[in-house]
Amino acid sequence: MKAETTEQRAGLLYGFGAYGMWGLVPLFWPLLKPAGAVEILAHRMTWSLGVVALILLVMRRWGWMRELLAEPRKLALTALAATVITVNWGVYIWSVNHGAVVESSLGYFINPLVSIALGVLLLGERLRRAQWVAVGICIVAVAVLAVGYGRPPWISLVLAFSFGTYGLIKKKINMGGLESLAAETAVQFLPALAYLLWLGSRGESTFTTGGTGHAALLAATGLVTAVPLICFGAAAIRVPLSTLGLLQYLAPVFQFSLGVLYFHEAMPPERWAGFSLVWLALTVLTWDALRTAHRSRLALAATAATATAPSAPAASPAPTKAAREPA
Repeated sequence: MKAETTEQRAGLLYGFGAYGMWGLVPLFWPLLKPAGAVEILAHRMTWSLGVVALILLVMRRWGWMRELLAEPRKLALTALAATVITVNWGVYIWSVNHGAVVESSLGYFINPLVSIALGVLLLGERLRRAQWVAVGICIVAVAVLAVGYGRPPWISLVLAFSFGTYGLIKKKINMGGLESLAAETAVQFLPALAYLLWLGSRGESTFTTGGTGHAALLAATGLVTAVPLICFGAAAIRVPLSTLGLLQYLAPVFQFSLGVLYFHEAMPPERWAGFSLVWLALTVLTWDALRTAHRSRLALAATAATATAPSAPAASPAPTKAAREPA
């Protein structure tokens, strides 16, 4: 019992670490200026593969590569996942470096609701009443924010739908975090490297002209990508899924707080109204998830109790005539 409690505490720390780093990463991308979003993205793809490959080399985890290469469908899904996460990373970096941290945080707030919608549309899943209410509130929130921004919140929607699609694909691939990141960055590596070499040939690469410190920061994008993922993987095997689901809100909370308090982005009343509706939808969704998880635990406990309960002793059969009569 004590060992289990220790593991759960470690899992919580890993979870806080993962989502905390994801939440604070808006502080990192501006440090990479004057590099543009596409150059930063290409460096992130390139250096991430190097970091993950080194970790896998130390851990001697290479068997999955043979299995992946032997399954063309899984390989195609991996390439699709790499494409989708490239869009997500690129838009996120661009939004942070163009003063849209608050709008990008909205994308990760509504991501759980988008995942639910994708499950209904693509997997034929059925929603509970509270989930329908949450999705409906979110649609109203997006409409309110569209009025407030004077346009649809496209950054939020692209981030939410790309990450939701990425999660859906990852579910079908069913690979470990490190292995899947290695496979995806391997797909991204050659196009990213080709772009960086092309940029350098034109004399527009900041990696070679920005000094040693700037080059080191660009190389650090690999660590910024890999370390939170490693912490997330360590948390996922130690804490319940319901706990992990609650921890995921830490990242957009930190991002939103940074956008308002550190980057001083504007928050007129209509944006507060839209965000408040999103938070209301997430409250409904979280309440429903916790209630459902509690009911499931009670049902499992009742089933286990029934299975382990001692059965009533069977009545002894009446003695046969042969048994009643002396030999």
